[in-house]
Amino acid sequence: MSSIASSKSQPDAVAAMPAWLHQVLGVESLTEGVSFDVGGQAFVVKNGIPRSKKLVSQAQAQTSETFGFKWKKVDTFDSPASLARMREWLVERYGDLSSASWLREHGENPLLIDAGCGAGMSGLELLGPLVPHLRYLGVDVSEAVDVARTRFQERGLEGGFFQADISELPLPKESVDLIFSEGVLHHTNSTEGALKSLASLLKPGGRFLFYVYKRKGPLREFTDDYVRDRLQPISPDEAWKLMEPLTQLGISLGELNAEIDIPHPIDLLGIPAGRINVQRLFYWHVAKTFYRPDLSFDEMNHINFDWYAPANAQRQSPEQVRAWCAEAGLEVEREVVEDAGITIVARKSDRMY
Repeated sequence: MSSIASSKSQPDAVAAMPAWLHQVLGVESLTEGVSFDVGGQAFVVKNGIPRSKKLVSQAQAQTSETFGFKWKKVDTFDSPASLARMREWLVERYGDLSSASWLREHGENPLLIDAGCGAGMSGLELLGPLVPHLRYLGVDVSEAVDVARTRFQERGLEGGFFQADISELPLPKESVDLIFSEGVLHHTNSTEGALKSLASLLKPGGRFLFYVYKRKGPLREFTDDYVRDRLQPISPDEAWKLMEPLTQLGISLGELNAEIDIPHPIDLLGIPAGRINVQRLFYWHVAKTFYRPDLSFDEMNHINFDWYAPANAQRQSPEQVRAWCAEAGLEVEREVVEDAGITIVARKSDRMY
């Protein structure tokens, strides 16, 4: 692995791209300003990153703007406590990939697409020790790819980066070894469409690791749609500020540290029986108001903003996800279903469809 100096100390590092990226894209030159076509899609290299010229839907454009804004606020997610929280949650769901026996099946330097890489947070936290042994290609529809590249460079890690819609990546079918997509498929125009489009890029035996939002109870679903609709006409900065009172409510509820008993399940509202913390009851069944005492106010607001601000934020059932995987030729090897979402590790079938 070649070492990349921090962009803070080497301004020209923005032009650095791994040599293998030319081969993956099938182009001879990736010099600054060059235009090229891949799979009938036009690209231009700008600020050292190939970027699609293709127009996206209005909802996807808003989602791109929202995430570009969010991931540039690095101090709202990059603290040791915030990264430790993310790392712990990722390993709980996907397992510790550094000790996963199935990785050996993909040979040396497998090509991994981080589909919807954002600022590279999830990729770095789950894949960090493995990155030197991968051809890591981070793809995002937003300018968060610039932030991700900088964060990789600051850690001395090599990665390729590409700005494009993950639902329509112009790469050859069955050319990719691994795909990782943490909480992104549901931010496209169609979760099902994005899943199946990406799955078609996998080689037989390739693996797809992803997380998508799970449908919740009726009160929470109503609130989610209502708040999201209210945020669409305003700028990301205005939406960030509008989220702050909601974040403060979550903190106030959390600091109560109170519990109540629900003696019988409330089936009409999807609320189970049992003892539950008041903040978690409100969080899961009324409105997302994240609370964790070791995070700052802005870090908690970041998490709430992440949920409410994007126009595209589909929720789905485990049954839907299983059906989509089967239709895409994916055999589910690991499934973790939580109140928040659904995590899948699936293998592309060797059988012909």
